[in-house]
Amino acid sequence: MLKKAAGTRLESLWDDAKADGMSESEKLLYRSNLLGSDMRVTNYGGGNTSAKVIERDPLTSDEVEVLWVKGSGGDIGTIKMDGFATLYMEKLHALKDLYRGPEHEDEMVGYLPHCTFNLNPRAASIDTPLHAYVPRTHVDHVHPDAIIAIAASANSKELTQEIFGDEIGWLPWKRPGYELGLWLEDFCKKNPDAKGVVLESHGLFTWADDARTCYETTLDVINRAIEWFETKTDGIPAFGGEKHPTLPEDERRRVAAALMPAIRGMISEDSHKVGHFDDQDAVLEFVGATDMPDLAALGTSCPDHFLRTKIRPLVVDFDPANPDIDTTLDNLRGMVEAYRADYAAYYERCKHSDSPAMRDPNAVVYLVPGVGMITFAKDKATARISGEFYVNAINVMRGAHAVSEYRGLPEQEAFDIEYWLLEEAKLQRMPKPKSLAGRIAIVTGGAGGIGMATAERYLGEGSCVVLADIDAGALDQARDALSQRYGADAVRSVEMNVTSEDAVAAAYARMAVEFGGVDIVVSNAGIASSAKIEDTTLELWNRNMSILSTGYFLVAREAFKLLKAQGIGGSMVFVASKNGLAASPGASAYCTAKASEIHLARCLALEGAPEGIRVNVVNPDAVLRGSRIWEGEWLEQRAATYGTDKAGLEEHYRQRSLLKRSVLPEDIAEACYFFAAETSAKSTGNILNVDAGNVQAFTR
Repeated sequence: MLKKAAGTRLESLWDDAKADGMSESEKLLYRSNLLGSDMRVTNYGGGNTSAKVIERDPLTSDEVEVLWVKGSGGDIGTIKMDGFATLYMEKLHALKDLYRGPEHEDEMVGYLPHCTFNLNPRAASIDTPLHAYVPRTHVDHVHPDAIIAIAASANSKELTQEIFGDEIGWLPWKRPGYELGLWLEDFCKKNPDAKGVVLESHGLFTWADDARTCYETTLDVINRAIEWFETKTDGIPAFGGEKHPTLPEDERRRVAAALMPAIRGMISEDSHKVGHFDDQDAVLEFVGATDMPDLAALGTSCPDHFLRTKIRPLVVDFDPANPDIDTTLDNLRGMVEAYRADYAAYYERCKHSDSPAMRDPNAVVYLVPGVGMITFAKDKATARISGEFYVNAINVMRGAHAVSEYRGLPEQEAFDIEYWLLEEAKLQRMPKPKSLAGRIAIVTGGAGGIGMATAERYLGEGSCVVLADIDAGALDQARDALSQRYGADAVRSVEMNVTSEDAVAAAYARMAVEFGGVDIVVSNAGIASSAKIEDTTLELWNRNMSILSTGYFLVAREAFKLLKAQGIGGSMVFVASKNGLAASPGASAYCTAKASEIHLARCLALEGAPEGIRVNVVNPDAVLRGSRIWEGEWLEQRAATYGTDKAGLEEHYRQRSLLKRSVLPEDIAEACYFFAAETSAKSTGNILNVDAGNVQAFTR
């Protein structure tokens, strides 16, 4: 049993009290979740685990041996029982008679569904043979940085022998698949006392005949590698030592906020991308190091890293000792175009007659000396995970470079994995992107009823959303609620007073760093007041104008700067009011400010059109449910104006409308979605009334 380890060592989290009474398949799940809970063991979606379990055949009632193995595309840290594929071991062994050799091994994947046990719909992965043919009950395959640092070293076989002796074997690089499964089987037969094997440029396999021993063997092997590296690298400067200084945190974020929208605009021509910024210590050490450019050019080694990060990153030409952001921005397009050309040349060098067409040639990873790492992908989660994988690659390079010579995956091998026909088939099976996939939205007044409903509508269509509001408590509640429903990756919040230039600018800068830019701007922050003209104080008048007119101006002005920096267009939606078109008694300040919003939107539609920036207006009326402006004095004032009480006000508004229907936050959200989506791509300068019908508000 492993004892508790300090510092970088992995600790056994196995709890016999939990495991007792579990079936072998349940222990597999327990073990998998424990392994996947620690990034030092394996990264998100990486690695796989298995167990060979005696089950009752549903047709014959005979006892049969069944392989439980992580299904295709799963993650062992979050997997549930239905995430495992189940296959008859007898049928998996029978596949050996059908195998025609390495040049035909892809066809073996097509046979796996014929081995399915109990009609399990979970698809088996290409790693299934690697687990099936290891003659042990429990098998772990993980990608710990310390092990891959050994596997990616020029003399990885010798290092494996030095660290582990005969306890852990070594196999040369082989692309995952049927042939590698046979290699593992052969190794186990020839080395019956071995507890595992290091796969060159790939990762670690370990095994045992009970779940706990397998789990703790995996941890023990990783810990021994960590300890060995700590001893061998003590006092050796990482990556050749520091070349560039690291900028202070606020400066790093300022540079990232300037670079990310520009990069995003250049790489989002075919499909919108979302960004992620990482300036953790490991990243900063690498991007500022002497040998960083040479190491980065070698690419990543482990296939799991490579598939997420492309063959190599783009190193941004930026000198933190003389930080000139404007010059870097001027030169950025040339850097991006050079990367694309290099990627296209790589494709042409390595392609086969049946290779899929070249995919997006843009970089995923951008390294900025003294600043950090930027990653872009189709959504925030993928961008973040891609960054995590490159951090794994950095850790691998640190170890291998210090004790040996780091080797990336050979170019042709890298291509054959990236453009593997089986990988292409998997991509083709992916669901069609949602209508706002890759888009980034900011919603002011985001903690209110309309703001929340609009944010939820956008999130449901695949957008990332920044909630902006002045009410910190309500903002936190709104963010937490939406994060639970749509995932924390897609939701951010920022406390923002729309009347403060500094606060608005800071909010957009934060959004640029968090997501990479902006595509959709919903100005929805608001107040409401009611007073006869003779009772309207200058303070009340100015408050309405400040929030409802000046606030919309400030939010729009900053948005235009960011949208133009990207150069890929965008959509602005002003949530105004029926009262911007139709006068209302006792509300002159409010009505006038709302009219100002509408005319500002018209002006901005003219200015934005040449840049592809659309500006439209949604006019709600009497949206009482969930709206914070209908709390307190405003509700009492409007009830008094119409000679009713609080309970009767919603009914009054419903009966006043032509359609005799209440207007809900979700109705306004639907209009805001329309103006954000491609369905309104040819609409700008327009007004959409969502008021259940009010003749005074008819535009004419």
